[in-house]
Amino acid sequence: MLQNCSMKFEVQYNDIQSRARAGLLITAHGVIETPVFMPVGTQGTVKAVHVTELKEDIDAPIILGNTYHLYLRPGIEILERVGGLHKFNSWDRAILTDSGGFQVFSLAENRKLRKEGAEFRSHIDGSKHFFTPERVVDIQRSIGADIMMAFDECCPGDADYVYAGQSLELTEHWLGRCINRFNNTEPKYGYEQSFFPIVQGCVYPDLRKRAAENIAAINADGNAIGGLAVGEPTEKMYEMIEVVNDILPKDKPRYLMGVGTPVNLLEAIERGVDMFDCIMPTRNGRNGQLFTKYGTMNMRNQKWKDDFSSIDPEGNSFVDTLYSKAYLHHLIKVEEILGLQIASIHNLAFYLWLVKEARKHIMKGDFTMWKNGMVRQLSNRL
Repeated sequence: MLQNCSMKFEVQYNDIQSRARAGLLITAHGVIETPVFMPVGTQGTVKAVHVTELKEDIDAPIILGNTYHLYLRPGIEILERVGGLHKFNSWDRAILTDSGGFQVFSLAENRKLRKEGAEFRSHIDGSKHFFTPERVVDIQRSIGADIMMAFDECCPGDADYVYAGQSLELTEHWLGRCINRFNNTEPKYGYEQSFFPIVQGCVYPDLRKRAAENIAAINADGNAIGGLAVGEPTEKMYEMIEVVNDILPKDKPRYLMGVGTPVNLLEAIERGVDMFDCIMPTRNGRNGQLFTKYGTMNMRNQKWKDDFSSIDPEGNSFVDTLYSKAYLHHLIKVEEILGLQIASIHNLAFYLWLVKEARKHIMKGDFTMWKNGMVRQLSNRL
């Protein structure tokens, strides 16, 4: 059982036709309206986006940092000396830190997993490191995240049942140790931190159910659903969300990790998810793909070369009306940094608009009808 929990969550509206809900999440660094999308700032920064733009234009109430990357660079000593990540990157709103479990998963050829923890080699210089559940909690205490994540193993989406079961056993063993460490340590910077367990179990309903039941009994401030969008069919992902959300407490926020496309977000909101993160809006933006309410645009295509209309006349960011499609096409083609910045700002502003719009329609009572129409539009290629 978790102790020292402080974050508050209130469900304000429940959709009458689905499991979608609108809520308020209260952290030490601000109040967050849900559903919410959290821009990913893996290494202490959201790539190509300034803090001022994140706050004033995109209006993100919370961003992510990553335990694995921040541990390697700049290092925990630097973060402790400055007073935590909020001070280091000048971000005075909420921060959530991923525990690094997914990064360790992605280093399949350079890591060894055992009951004690995960041994891995740095992707930077090949140096050897060892993460225990206790160490991961300590690192997140030093980072100063408002929401800390459990250390878990993220098994592949195509893992067989035996492997998935063994992986879940390891994750649950590590979770118990994480909780003990969290309960027996204190925040470093004068404000409370929350801890979210992660439901694993691959694509197997009985494993997911077992994991969700165990986690529901912990009484954490919130709960996460991990190990999805890692190679399994999309319909399987939706099925697992439904299985898990049947069990996870309704009075606690549910966080779907690392997902996904705009359509994925709407489908998951309909199934009762409150929080999201994904690198897609910034990564795809840097590759020239823009998300809009009418579908996606590939700004590398020649069709935009002499289109002098605004990037998005109905857009949600200052860049949408300031610059033309032709200009952004030019910047992307010549690989100018400004092009990556414009596309990233646009996509993040769109993702934040999408979840805020979902919230409005949940409160209005017509979410399902609105969502179905949006899914059709979002699937277009412009």
